[in-house]
Amino acid sequence: MSESPLNHLPTPGVDDAEHSQSVSSQRTPIWKKILRDPQAAIALAILAVIFIFGALTPLIAPYGPNESNLSMVNAPVGTEGHLLGADESGRDIFSRLLHSINTAAISALIGTSVALVVGVAAGLIGGYFGRTTQTVTEWIFALLMTLPGVLLLIILMPITGGDYRSTMFIFGFLLAPGIYRIVRNLVVGVKNELYVDAARVSGLGNVRILGRHVLSVVRGPIIIAAAFMAGSAISVQSGLAFLGVGSTEIPSFGAMIASGFRNLYIAPTQFLWPSLLLGVITASLVLLGNSLRDTLEGSKPKASKIGSAPEVVEKSTEVELEDPEAILSVLDLGIAYPGVDDEVSEVVRGVSLSLKPREILGLVGESGSGKSQTAFATLGLLPPEAVITRGSIRFDGQELLGLGDKGMRTLRGSAIGYIPQEPMSNLDPSFKVGAQLVEGLRSSSGLSRKEAKERTLELLERCGIADPERTFNAYPHEISGGMAQRVLIAGAVASRPKLLIADEPTTALDVTVQADILDLLRDLQEEFGMAILMVTHNFGVVADICDQVAVMKKGEIVERGKTERIFSDPQDPYTRMLLDSILDEDSVREDAPAQLVEGGRS
Repeated sequence: MSESPLNHLPTPGVDDAEHSQSVSSQRTPIWKKILRDPQAAIALAILAVIFIFGALTPLIAPYGPNESNLSMVNAPVGTEGHLLGADESGRDIFSRLLHSINTAAISALIGTSVALVVGVAAGLIGGYFGRTTQTVTEWIFALLMTLPGVLLLIILMPITGGDYRSTMFIFGFLLAPGIYRIVRNLVVGVKNELYVDAARVSGLGNVRILGRHVLSVVRGPIIIAAAFMAGSAISVQSGLAFLGVGSTEIPSFGAMIASGFRNLYIAPTQFLWPSLLLGVITASLVLLGNSLRDTLEGSKPKASKIGSAPEVVEKSTEVELEDPEAILSVLDLGIAYPGVDDEVSEVVRGVSLSLKPREILGLVGESGSGKSQTAFATLGLLPPEAVITRGSIRFDGQELLGLGDKGMRTLRGSAIGYIPQEPMSNLDPSFKVGAQLVEGLRSSSGLSRKEAKERTLELLERCGIADPERTFNAYPHEISGGMAQRVLIAGAVASRPKLLIADEPTTALDVTVQADILDLLRDLQEEFGMAILMVTHNFGVVADICDQVAVMKKGEIVERGKTERIFSDPQDPYTRMLLDSILDEDSVREDAPAQLVEGGRS
């Protein structure tokens, strides 16, 4: 039996877009992507200006950090020779601010560096090697996390001699558990990848594998965490200085804030300047960390749209000439997803199809061919980042593209029904089945609760459910998958829609239940006069129920026509390949082992 190729293409709109993003990511350096984010660019610019001033302190500071002039005690802003005034000891505030920037920079550098070295190294080792190593590292870092950080730093002041650099060195070890857990969890997920096994087979040692193949995967979260840890180190050092812990000779924001706080009612601006600068630095580091997260982890995709509906770049009006009798007409539809560099990857390319009333059209293709994206575009359920590059979708003479969620809400559930692929995932486990069906029916039809319940029970019975009342009052976990599918079909046809879109409605069901569901859909279609768009990869479903077939490959319609003609005389090589992959029951019966045939007769 030849293996069906129906599961070997990427999911449309996800894998294609991710592939485009990964290719463009390889071309674009990280620093360029970061600078393209306005938030990151502004935060980096502010930090650069502040720390450049700190580096130039020996050249631009008019006084030393502890140089005191008793005649200038509490001198106001703008006093000659003192741009921002002087503090309670007659020291120049502007000079002390410049020196405090360097103290903050050194604190951030020491604390973050120690945390990164210890946390990354331990995370790589603990995540990559065996259970014993993992247990030891887990125990060590769990112990570190239990230590009272600031209190421990105060207690150790006699040992550090009040030197803030030694204090930040110790604080780096207290920050390390956070980095360790991030790196360890990522390494556990990476170490069993095939490319890591291939590196082992090729003879690379563990150190080389960790440094070359594993560390490159976890570097993004490490960079992000470093920005937040730098802010934490600066805040802790300033907090200790504010409490008077450490050397009083070291200029720092905390010591300046404490001095200003003592003189708050005499010279309030003394409190303002260090507080403002410290706040700007820590806020910039936090904003930078958020921007790094968005850029490196992709948590803030660029949405190329306006409003709540996907952007329509170009709309065609020629669809009216396609088929005036069609209930649904799609012409030259194109759907794309933006990449990180504003490049778009088109996952649906010029799809055209039409569906008449009382007709069943099978939209067939491999996973990733774009069939579900086409159906979701008709329903107005594409993701926010999707872009309609061209085309038109008309339902019963009304253009759907650009209609927006508010306009589509008047059609979905009433004129257009939808049967999802996985029934159990589409029923809320917190509510009873009947409550969910009644809610949808009342929303689309305006019936009273009593009338909606009566119609729901009738539909459940019509859909082959033996005990409608029991199913109505059951929770989703209390019914089978086949019954759940019947429930969703009942909900989809409750308002007697003109068009029913069925997205792989039999995928999760066994063959017997699958046949019953197809019989039910056929009966309901004839009874209600619906048109059905059947999205499937199963040609058996197509042969059983569809009047017309459209075959999709990589976002394009490669062949369409009547079902009998497609099966008897496929024109496109791709269609022939899909049909050839179907199991030939005659050959199986002819090739069956004799003992199996005899056993079946006995």
